[in-house]
Amino acid sequence: MNSFFRHSVFFIFCLPVLLVAQEYTLPKSEKYEKVKFKLVNNLIIVPVDVNGAKLSFILDSGVNKPILFNLSDQDSIQINDVREVSIRGLGDGDPIKALSSSNNTFQIGKARNNNQLLYVVMDKELNLSPRLGIVVHGIIGYDLFRDFVVSINYSSKVIKLYDPQLYKPKKRAKEQTLSLHLEKSKAYLKGFVLIGDKQNVPVKLLVDSGSSDALWLFEDVEKGLDVPKNSYQDFLGQGLNGGIYGKRTKIKGLVLGEFHLKEAKTAFPDMEYFSSITSFGERNGSLGGEILKRFTAVYNYRDSTVRLRKNAMFNDPFNFNLSGINLQHNGMRYISESIADSRGVVRDKGDSFGNVQIVFESKTRLSIVPEIIVSGIRAGSPGQEAGLREGDVILAVNGKKVHNYELQKILEMLNEKEGKRVKVQVARFGNDVMVTYVLKKMFK
Repeated sequence: MNSFFRHSVFFIFCLPVLLVAQEYTLPKSEKYEKVKFKLVNNLIIVPVDVNGAKLSFILDSGVNKPILFNLSDQDSIQINDVREVSIRGLGDGDPIKALSSSNNTFQIGKARNNNQLLYVVMDKELNLSPRLGIVVHGIIGYDLFRDFVVSINYSSKVIKLYDPQLYKPKKRAKEQTLSLHLEKSKAYLKGFVLIGDKQNVPVKLLVDSGSSDALWLFEDVEKGLDVPKNSYQDFLGQGLNGGIYGKRTKIKGLVLGEFHLKEAKTAFPDMEYFSSITSFGERNGSLGGEILKRFTAVYNYRDSTVRLRKNAMFNDPFNFNLSGINLQHNGMRYISESIADSRGVVRDKGDSFGNVQIVFESKTRLSIVPEIIVSGIRAGSPGQEAGLREGDVILAVNGKKVHNYELQKILEMLNEKEGKRVKVQVARFGNDVMVTYVLKKMFK
């Protein structure tokens, strides 16, 4: 299943500068804290306790201070010392009103900060949970990388937060230490790209674990960063101020130290969406989660280094959206199914996208299940040419009812492999419609 497209989610902010002393610490004599995470769309989702409330955050190395952006009417959380501010991020919208809050207690495992500054975006439209299929309340980044040596193992889905004073690196075979360039709370790696007949074009890339994409490059013909002929216009991801669009393609290779990633999936974003950034300096793009997940990495900001080692995903093919279809959750819907004789009420997992099942004596089960809709579709794609429309409710893929699967698995089913015939059953204006398409190569 090598063609599953992953939504990019990323935020680059212009935030007010507040001088607030804050630091994460571990209990005395503890060398490190081990935290399990979920890997969704190449994004790291970590549990964070905020003033006693248990929330989920994306670990985003590209963001300075934590931001809460998905507080529903059911969420109850205390935030302290509040004032109103404006923040700006990527996208074509206007700056957004937000709340700045200091003196908050953040806890990740045993790692604790009793004086954490955070920002709260109250705009309900900024909600990543429907796109990811999992509840996410916010993003957190630089403060953790600043205060700890951070080890990220994508294979075991474990983060270790080491006390820098007690940390002693272990030498491992086939591991390489690269220089991190730290500028204004962000980390950059230098490498080379191979585009067309241009070999080893030097690039400086933002390390951005908050992007689920692979590689972004900023078009610069003079430098040799021009868009290959085989490319297509596409939705690249969601920024704070709206959607980001640009060209998708692949390049011959990306070189980081001694590591060479071949046929790397690449996007060239339309630069109009970066109007909030006054200067890129020497930056030429970003490294996102679809590349970062191919390494076990140890980030040491105090030493300005990162130690990289290949993991089992290193040689996995890069994923493209062959169908052209984007999906998201759209609340819940009822379904009726015939079952064996049984009675009572059954409740599945207790998360926001779980199923509630009600059983009647007539051997019929009425279930409340997540509704999955087509949230976007690329012009000229197999899905669009077959007649799928934005707003269609996905019922089944190749005969498999989608309410039995997580959102990311459904996307895999829609984009399984080149040449695959896919049959999609959708609900449209109260009628069931069957659509069939064949997945085609993105590039010749």
